[in-house]
Amino acid sequence: MKLDDEQTQQQNRVASESDGRHSADTPHHATRAEIDEEIAAMKERSRRQTHAIEPPPEMPPAPPRRALMVVGVALLILLTAGAVTLIGRASREQALAKETERETIPTVAVVHPLAEKPDEELVLPGSLQAFEESPIYARTNGYLVRWYKDIGSRVQEGDLLATIDTPEVDQELNQTRAARQQIVAQLELAKISADRWENLRKSDSVSAQEADQQSSGYKQAQANLAAADANVRRLEQLEGFKKVYAPFSGVITKRNVDPGALINAGAGAAGRELFDIARVDPLRVYTSVPQAYAPFIRVGASTTVTLQEFPGQRFSAKVARTAESIDPNTRTLLTEVDVPNRDGRLLPGSFGEVHFAVGSNVNKVTVPVNAMLFRSEGPRLAVVGPDNKVELRAINIGKDYGTTLEVLAGVSTQDQIVINPPDSLEDGQQVSLAPPSPGQGQDQSAAQPQAVPQSTRQEENLPEQQQRNSQEQPRKPSKAKESGQ
Repeated sequence: MKLDDEQTQQQNRVASESDGRHSADTPHHATRAEIDEEIAAMKERSRRQTHAIEPPPEMPPAPPRRALMVVGVALLILLTAGAVTLIGRASREQALAKETERETIPTVAVVHPLAEKPDEELVLPGSLQAFEESPIYARTNGYLVRWYKDIGSRVQEGDLLATIDTPEVDQELNQTRAARQQIVAQLELAKISADRWENLRKSDSVSAQEADQQSSGYKQAQANLAAADANVRRLEQLEGFKKVYAPFSGVITKRNVDPGALINAGAGAAGRELFDIARVDPLRVYTSVPQAYAPFIRVGASTTVTLQEFPGQRFSAKVARTAESIDPNTRTLLTEVDVPNRDGRLLPGSFGEVHFAVGSNVNKVTVPVNAMLFRSEGPRLAVVGPDNKVELRAINIGKDYGTTLEVLAGVSTQDQIVINPPDSLEDGQQVSLAPPSPGQGQDQSAAQPQAVPQSTRQEENLPEQQQRNSQEQPRKPSKAKESGQ
């Protein structure tokens, strides 16, 4: 409708404009037919214009299910893209965390302990001591008159060793004996007075109080006599200590006095002991047996003792007693071995070795010395388990070969021990194993002595043997090369 009104208004404008133009023109050339033609042309143009501005046809609305499907697909694509992005970022972060964790885990090199040949005997150092040893002090004060035995003298129990002059004690004894005689005289007078007053009391010549006083005086005199007798006996015993005798059979190992020396009584006095005497048959040998061998030590078992000054000789001995307790500081069992010494060839204070027949039940291994960890709790070895976690194990060291150590207990040949462990290594720490180097096993074999001694004593020529091993070591690659050719 609006379009028709606009067309009508346009036609009226055209008609009025044409009328005005015809009225303005002086000559009226246009006719009615021309005006009609112009109006018709204008209508045709307006019709064409109307068709040109017609709105586009309306599209039918899409069904609701299809629209929801389109929206769902779009959301699914967005969620999938977001999930892929998050998963990629998480995987990158996880890979970075794993890489960082791998870098923080220390890498260690490990070796297996080497088995050692079983021992036929256990050899331990020990010091020979006298079975009995005692310093001899003076029991009285005075001056040394003479000594009768010097160092090295063999004495029997009761032999006279020295004589001491005691003038002060002699005079004191004389004074005490005189005082006793006075007390004896007083006792006799007190007895006579007590008897007399007792008879007078029967006739009521004296009072009961006076009779009791006389009787009490007599009893006091008896007590004074007993005290005087004890004092006399004490001084007589001190007189007996003027002669010094041997308390038991043995050897005089020390003499500290000469004639005329001032002698002070007692061990706590300013003077030193007069003699030192030792019983040297038998001799005691104290040694510390490692904990691993403690179950094989039996009281009464036969052993042997060797000394460097008697090469090739073995002295028979027996296990006398043990402490029956492991020392927590050294992890050893204190053992006493008695050695007969009838001929006196063995001297107390000598250094010897005790040979125990403990059999071959103790399994021993050797490890490189650079595998040791020294902690406050004691020596430790870092053992890597199947889960690549470190376990710090306590070990019992037997002997030291220089480059390797003998371990009596704590590890076995199946364990993996860490070489050059850092001080920061802790129990339960995760580690990674370094690939073994081609010559790692050969190096450890070279460090191990070729001929392991049958006893646990370190041989005297061990450093020379290790030197020969180190000289032979460079020859092995050349032999391998020749065999490869």
